[in-house]
Amino acid sequence: MITNETELYMLVLSGLSDLPSLQLPLFLVFLLVYLMTLIGNLLIVLLICTDSHLQTPMYFFLGTLACLDMSCSSVTTPRMLYDLYTQNKHISIKSCITQIYFFFFLITSETALLSVMSYDRYVAICHPLHYTQIMHWKTCVLLASGALTFGLIHTLPHTLLLLNLTFCSSKPLQSFFCDLPQLLQVSCSDTFFNLLLIHFCGILFGGGVLALTFSPYIIILNTIMKMPSKGTRSKAFSTCSSHLTVVFTFYGTSFFNYFNQNAKDSRAASVFFAVLNPLLNPLIYSLRNQDLKKSLTRSIHQL
Repeated sequence: MITNETELYMLVLSGLSDLPSLQLPLFLVFLLVYLMTLIGNLLIVLLICTDSHLQTPMYFFLGTLACLDMSCSSVTTPRMLYDLYTQNKHISIKSCITQIYFFFFLITSETALLSVMSYDRYVAICHPLHYTQIMHWKTCVLLASGALTFGLIHTLPHTLLLLNLTFCSSKPLQSFFCDLPQLLQVSCSDTFFNLLLIHFCGILFGGGVLALTFSPYIIILNTIMKMPSKGTRSKAFSTCSSHLTVVFTFYGTSFFNYFNQNAKDSRAASVFFAVLNPLLNPLIYSLRNQDLKKSLTRSIHQL
């Protein structure tokens, strides 16, 4: 630990732009994005809760995903809007670590939930006659709870190690919110164990969850191709395509967010990953899902 430098208790976020003329337009744009994110995900949750046709395991997990998306967006976007409106980009160390904890927890939980949703599609398509026996409500609740527990277990060690660091660099964080890699860059402590934990968890947990997410689709695609009816194949492809689109978008943006070393490109990737992804997920599912469209139509007619 460096002892001849003054320890900081406040950090500076670089934000989205340093131009004062862009602060208000950016504030209005991302306020609209945030409101649309909340409305889109909340609408999915309300439809699933109120429409008996949607009270199935697949939509239970979709509703859980919508809740995680709303929470994830609420961890980062309001702080960004506050900074854009006030042009005050200072944040305390405690607030920064708290934001990292909740963001990391929600993102990790969403990663695990996407693998659970892959398993649900596998059972529905490859074992349709036993689907209700395998995916009963107790199993669904346990799987969703397991995804959240996984997020907690994965996040806690990173947070505890962060609490032992000191920060004495006045260099701003190259992001509009507190994220783990950017925070480690401005620490004046030895971050060897933090980086070791990131790589260890990335390889062990990340690789394992990635395999659990994509491996069922090898069997799923093989099963779909053997279906005799074109209509059945089309419906099976439709239910899987939405989930696969969300998975590829999530992993693609997370890769650019955490492995791109260019500062400006990193901020653009962070915007897509932390702000736009939670908005895209409900759009992807609602545009590709006939059941959600029919449920929305029924709800509008009942008004």
